[in-house]
Amino acid sequence: MYILGISAYFHDSAACLLKDDVVIAAVQEERFTRIKNDATFPCKSIKYCLDKAAISLQEINYVVFYEKPFLKFERLIETYLAVVPMGFISFLKSLPIWIKDKIFLKRNIIDELRNIDSTWIVNEDNLLFTEHHQAHAASAFFPSPFKEALVLTIDGVGEWTTTSVWLGKDNQLEFLKEIKFPHSVGLLYSAFTSYLGFKVNADEYKVMGLAPYGQPVYADKIMDSLLDLKPDGSFKLQMKYFNYCTGLTMTNKHFDKLFGSKPREKDEEISTFHMNIACSIQKVTGEIIRRMLSTLSEAYPETHLCMAGGVALNCVISGKILQDRLFKELWIQPAAGDSGGALGAAYFVYYQHLNNKRKVGTTDKMQNALLGPSFSTSQVIELLKEKNIPYKVYETNDFYKQVAAYIDQGKIIGWFKGCMEFGPRALGARSILADSRNKNMQSLINLKVKFRESFRPFAPAILEEEVNQYFSISQSSPYMLLVDQILEKHRISSPELSLVKGFDLLNIANSTLPAVTHVDFSARIQTVNKGHPDFYRLLSEYFILTGCPAIVNTSFNVKDEPIVCTPAEALRCFLDTGLDILAIENIIVTKKDLYLE
Repeated sequence: MYILGISAYFHDSAACLLKDDVVIAAVQEERFTRIKNDATFPCKSIKYCLDKAAISLQEINYVVFYEKPFLKFERLIETYLAVVPMGFISFLKSLPIWIKDKIFLKRNIIDELRNIDSTWIVNEDNLLFTEHHQAHAASAFFPSPFKEALVLTIDGVGEWTTTSVWLGKDNQLEFLKEIKFPHSVGLLYSAFTSYLGFKVNADEYKVMGLAPYGQPVYADKIMDSLLDLKPDGSFKLQMKYFNYCTGLTMTNKHFDKLFGSKPREKDEEISTFHMNIACSIQKVTGEIIRRMLSTLSEAYPETHLCMAGGVALNCVISGKILQDRLFKELWIQPAAGDSGGALGAAYFVYYQHLNNKRKVGTTDKMQNALLGPSFSTSQVIELLKEKNIPYKVYETNDFYKQVAAYIDQGKIIGWFKGCMEFGPRALGARSILADSRNKNMQSLINLKVKFRESFRPFAPAILEEEVNQYFSISQSSPYMLLVDQILEKHRISSPELSLVKGFDLLNIANSTLPAVTHVDFSARIQTVNKGHPDFYRLLSEYFILTGCPAIVNTSFNVKDEPIVCTPAEALRCFLDTGLDILAIENIIVTKKDLYLE
C-alpha cells in the first residue's frame, strides 16, 4: 500500500511517501526550487517520491493533505467579523489568495496532481484531509519508538488549534485538550521574532540563539502585561498588544510603548535591549511549556513524551524538559514544522484511518531523517569534469581519514554524503564541518562561509558512546533537538567572562570545545551512532586521530538559502564561499588545487 502525504500553501511545503508503514521518501519543496520555506504545491517533491519508489501516481492508494481548508477559512472569516471594521485592508489582501488557492483546495490538489500525471484518475474516497494538529500529533507519535506516549503539539496556528494534547497508544491517537486561536505560544514567540527584526515562520531560531547574550529583564513585564498564565499552563494573550489577527504586522503601537522602543529594522545593529528582549521571551516561553507539562505529567501517568509543531524545534526548551525529568524519554519529530505535516498526515491515514497494526522497534521509523535524494560518485565526477574542476577520488577508508585530517588542520569542509536530510537540520549528509576545539571557528564560519550574524551558535556532532564525557544528557539526540550544558571539567574559567558582555563574549574560549559551546555553556547536541554509518565513520576517524569525539556540524548553505540538495549546488556553495574543502561521495576538491590551476 502506498500513501502520499502533502503539506503546502502556507510555508515549508513537502511530500512524503509511505509504503505500508515504511517511509520511502520525505522531502521539502525548497530543496528543489531553492526558495527558502517555499509554500507552493510540492510538485518536484512528489515527483521525487514517485521516482524513488519507481511507481506512477496511479499506484498511490491514498493521497492525504495535512489541513482542512474550510475550517481555516472559517477562522479567518470569524476573526474578521469579530473586529469589523478593523482589519479591512488585511482582509482585502488575503481574500483573493484564499479564493484562488485555498478555499477550493481539493480541486487545486487534483489539478496539480494531474499536471504531474495527466492519466491519473481521482478517486474521491482516496483523497483525504487531516486537521493540522492531527498531522502534527501523528508525525510525533506514530514514527516514535514508543508503544504509548503523551503527545504535545505547539505551533502558531492550524485551523483553530494552536496547542493540542493527545494520548498515543498502539495505532491510535486520542485527543485530550487544546488551546485555540488567537491564544498561541507560537504566535507569541513569532511576535517577538518580528519585533526583533527577524522573519516570522523562518527566523525564530535566531531569537533562541540571541537569548543567552541577554538577561530576562522583561520577563515579568511579558507575564504581567501580555498574557494571563494559569498555574496549569493554560493562558490567554492580551490581544490589545498584538496585530496578527487582522492586521499586516505581528505587534502594534501598544506593544512598542510597553517596551519603550519601536521594532528593530532588519539591518539595524543588535543592542543590549534586543538581547534582553530575546532572553525574556525565551524564558517566558519555557515557563509556559514547563507548567503545561508539569500538569500533564500529573494527570496522565505516561513515561514517554512526543512533540511536534514549530515550537518543538526550540531545542533550549526541549533540553530543559529533559532535565526536569517529568518524563523518562522525549522524542521530537525532526521535521517538527509544517513540512513534517506531510509525513504525519500519511501516518494518520495508515494507522488511525485504516486501523493497520503498529509495530514498535528499538529505534524510530525516521531512518536518521536521511530520506531525500542521493548521488553517485560517477555523477559527481561527470559534473566536475564538465566544470573543469580538479579533484581526487579516494578509496573509502582513505576518504574518511583524509577528511578527518583536514578538520584537524583547521580546514572548513563542505560535506556531501548519502541521502539528504528531511527537516531543518543538517545531520551529516549536507553539512559544513570544522574543528570544535578552535575558538575562532564560530565567527569564521558565520562571517566567511555562511555570511550571517556572528552570534549564531553551532552544534557539536559527537559520537554517541562518548557524549557523557562532555555532557550529562540522559538520552540520545540524533536529530540535534536537545540542548545540554557542557560538563564543568570541560569549562574554562576566565576572569574576563565576568567582565565581558554581549557579542564580545564570542572572543573568549569558555570550554575545551569553544566552537560549539554557547556563551551560557550550552550546546545543541547531535549524537551519532552506527545507524548513521557514513557520518559515524568520519567521527570515529577524527576521534582516533585527535582524541576528540566532537566536530562542528552546521547546514551546508549560506544565509537565506535552503540546504544544498545536488552536487551542483554543493559545488557552487564551495566556490562562492570561504570553504576550504569539498568532500563529496569519496571525492575531495580543495581550494588550494583550484588556485594552482
